[in-house]
Amino acid sequence: MATVTSTRPYHIIIFGASGFTGQFVVEEVARSAFEGPSGSLKWALAGRSRQRLEGVLNQAAETLRKPELRTEVEIIVADVSQADSLAIMCQQGLVVLNCVGPYRFYGEPVVKACIENGAHCVDICGEPQFLERMQLEYHSRAMDSGVYVIGSCGFDSIPADMGILYTKNQFKGTLTAVESFLTIHTGPEGGCAHDGTWQSAIYGFADSGSLRKLRKKFGHQPLPVVGATVKKRGSLFFSKEIDQYAIPFMGSDPSVVRRSQRFLYEGHQELPVQYSAYVGVGGVWSLIKMFCGGLLFWFLGKFGLGRKLLITFPEFFSFGVFTKAGPSRKQMEGTSFSLTFFGEGYAEGLDPSQGRPNARICTQIHGAEPGYVATPVAMVQAAITVLNEPQFLPINRLGYVSISFAHRETEIFSHSSLQNSSSSVRLDGEHL
Repeated sequence: MATVTSTRPYHIIIFGASGFTGQFVVEEVARSAFEGPSGSLKWALAGRSRQRLEGVLNQAAETLRKPELRTEVEIIVADVSQADSLAIMCQQGLVVLNCVGPYRFYGEPVVKACIENGAHCVDICGEPQFLERMQLEYHSRAMDSGVYVIGSCGFDSIPADMGILYTKNQFKGTLTAVESFLTIHTGPEGGCAHDGTWQSAIYGFADSGSLRKLRKKFGHQPLPVVGATVKKRGSLFFSKEIDQYAIPFMGSDPSVVRRSQRFLYEGHQELPVQYSAYVGVGGVWSLIKMFCGGLLFWFLGKFGLGRKLLITFPEFFSFGVFTKAGPSRKQMEGTSFSLTFFGEGYAEGLDPSQGRPNARICTQIHGAEPGYVATPVAMVQAAITVLNEPQFLPINRLGYVSISFAHRETEIFSHSSLQNSSSSVRLDGEHL
């Protein structure tokens, strides 16, 4: 169990605590303080502005009715543009929760400072290029420093990555392929997301060619395909599984799951699972809005002035899906998600190299509002698990690792937003 010392006084430091997502991470840490080592979590806030951080503490104290937060939680002033301030911050904590994005612009100095100063790093990045570049450039350094850097510990991509692991554990036999379908449900107040996610998507689209070049630098051999090859669906199709139109999921889930499958194959000789991720977009009217918005995004995202317009007017160009203000608390209360996994494979005793898959499984994860309720819960539990269960982490594979590889032996699944899950299995000819 991790312990604080006089020279490293905090279990957790929340960096970027005054950002839109950071403020909800603060509230979640305050709720979860009793789950820390020995029943007590010592934590601090960090960011550029002491005044803004004090405002976040006051808001959390009022929202949670915990006035003691105003005096018991310390504030550390640190800035990504000032390496010395990041070093001082990282030297004081066991785990740094990095909430500062877009990560492609602001994430690397934090990763570097954590590694150089012996602090584990947990982030909620949904940007594949950043995640994979950090693995390429910092994995060996993190291993040498004896720290974990665990990315995508929010809605991107704990539900997908741990959901694949859960599905595999529930399957009686050899699971060879999984398709996931995400659906978002909003209440009478509607729903939206903060434009920070929108900005990350814009920059990621504009620089997509760099991601392809980056992947070639790893020099990986293709993972073996176990069982029958699963054909990818089209860029738009009607899904009978969720009874609505669907498109490929453009977030980090496929990238994270693919990295996890490689870690598990190379580190534990576990057979990899083919994975495809999709998201429901609704009916015909939603499809029309998505097509118009997608066309504008594709065209404007190709040049600098267009990207500036997209960033300046997110609500207009996204048809209200992304706003500068972000969702209200009422909107968050009425929003939830479902992530359904449809897997196939071979029943126990059957050779996956012979014939077609003969067994199916369906698992489902239900969660609260994904961006600012489920994400803080997942992020905080990822950090607390690092603190409370170090004996179950892959001690021989420290470094820049994926969430399911790091936590495959821990109890994070029972604590995080993944806990609302179910599964059903059938052999061919039986009903799910």
